[in-house]
Amino acid sequence: MAASDVKLLGARPSPFVNRVQFALNLKSIDHEFIPQNLAEKSELLLKSNPVHKKVPVLIHGDQPISESLVIVQYIDEVWSGPPSLLPSDPYDRATARFWAAYIDEKWFPLVRDLRNATDEQSKAAAVEKLFEGLKLLEDAFVNSSNGKGFFGGEKLGYLDIVLGCYLGWVRAGEIFTGLKILDETKTPALVGWAERFASHKAVDGVIPEPEELVNLIKMFQARAAAAAADASTK
Repeated sequence: MAASDVKLLGARPSPFVNRVQFALNLKSIDHEFIPQNLAEKSELLLKSNPVHKKVPVLIHGDQPISESLVIVQYIDEVWSGPPSLLPSDPYDRATARFWAAYIDEKWFPLVRDLRNATDEQSKAAAVEKLFEGLKLLEDAFVNSSNGKGFFGGEKLGYLDIVLGCYLGWVRAGEIFTGLKILDETKTPALVGWAERFASHKAVDGVIPEPEELVNLIKMFQARAAAAAADASTK
């Protein structure tokens, strides 16, 4: 596959873009990364994803595919040779998709809630829910890994990609809030998994440094505060 046949529209800080990059790297798929300025969206992005107008978008030939989980599954089906990303067993595959939805829809929003908490009461509530979710993910890892290094066993796969794309933002959240989110005393299996994931060759160099993301968080919050102040004067 020539590089020009596979393009990825993305922005480096996006965990969802990182997720697709992991999948492409794992499958050793040559591709062209086309950076996008989300403040001034390109015609190519708007044409390729007219519904959501968001990254990532994978363009395979002249066919655009949107939404990171959809893209990862597409990659696994089209480039069906090893390594497989999703489990081969239908039940295991369904279970992996269940936990992927939980991570995106239920767990990671709790990291944002903690980061955005403005008082001690809301922060305490966010911390409690966050660690409840981490305990569920710790149990899911133990049950699915069968004593191996990754969610799917010996090799990095679908659920690793889904959760692992958030590691940079989790580390940034730890710096920003002063709270250790991945704690060996609470979730030792996930702490070990995170170290293995971050050092994998398909991941190395993709996840932004936490300090870069902390600066983005501060910028987003400053913009939100300025917008709120501007609205209050109208």
